Amino acid sequence: QVQLVESGGGLVQTGASLRLSCAASGRAFRTYGRGWFRQAPGKEREFVAFISWNGGSTVYADSVKGRFTISRDNAKNTVYLQMSSLKPEDTAVYYCAAGDSATSGVLGFYGWGQGTQVTVSS
Repeated sequence: QVQLVESGGGLVQTGASLRLSCAASGRAFRTYGRGWFRQAPGKEREFVAFISWNGGSTVYADSVKGRFTISRDNAKNTVYLQMSSLKPEDTAVYYCAAGDSATSGVLGFYGWGQGTQVTVSS
């Protein structure tokens, strides 16, 4: 029923930057952290980044450390994923979901959005 909404994806070239947004309506999901995940064709959905609402802590997958930054705007109830130095292997549908632990895995998150496509050409 309740669902997050992702936006900001697009088609870019290697080395470019994009900022993804994950928006929640009203006060939904405020007591939970949020994670970004991605899924490429033929691959499992994988963890990308996580941010905790209260602790201000962030966790990143090794594949994106130093290139991606997750942040939040509590007033807007929105989480962002700033992606820099994009590579073709970053190409995937990016999803946002709510959860309380970066290590919960896909099944530990809920409120999944419909995803936003990020395509990085070489």
